[in-house]
Amino acid sequence: MNKYYAIAYKLYTVCNGEKTFEEEAPANDPFIFITGFGTTIPGFEKHLEGLEEGQTFDFTLSKDEAYGEYYEERVIELDKSIFEINGRFDSVHIFVDAVVPLHNEDGNRFNGRVLAITEDKVRVDLNYPLAGKELNFVGEVVKCHEASNEEIQSLLNSLSGCGCHGGCGSCHGDCGGGGCSGDGCNGDCGK
Repeated sequence: MNKYYAIAYKLYTVCNGEKTFEEEAPANDPFIFITGFGTTIPGFEKHLEGLEEGQTFDFTLSKDEAYGEYYEERVIELDKSIFEINGRFDSVHIFVDAVVPLHNEDGNRFNGRVLAITEDKVRVDLNYPLAGKELNFVGEVVKCHEASNEEIQSLLNSLSGCGCHGGCGSCHGDCGGGGCSGDGCNGDCGK
């Protein structure tokens, strides 16, 4: 059985017993997922198993249960020329700490965080931002029920890149350059 969850939470990273706030999914805009599809960290889903609507939680995932180790070899130098538009470096979108969408020769998409920009190189970190960290989740189950066929289909659509349907509200204004119309996304929503 696949369960539909809407979760309100605060996420903290934990280092030497000290907690640092990272992000929040409030009750009025909860994190939504359906179990069994691999769309969440497995440890996160495991800790919520059996919880019902209104129940609270407070658990910590080790780095191995979360996003794994941080690997220095995933910090790479890219030629600055790949970030050019019409022969000029795109300084509007490419700056230190910017998260930039990239793809490899096979067309696989991923994000990288810009660490430094030199005269001819851009240093990019391809590690997941929370790699190498323990994660503490504190929150509440806002909604929980057996997932309907419609909810599952909506998830499958979003996983296949067809997640923008029903207008701009469904892609949260982030239509990846394709733009929104009243009928949905005119391009790759990325959501």
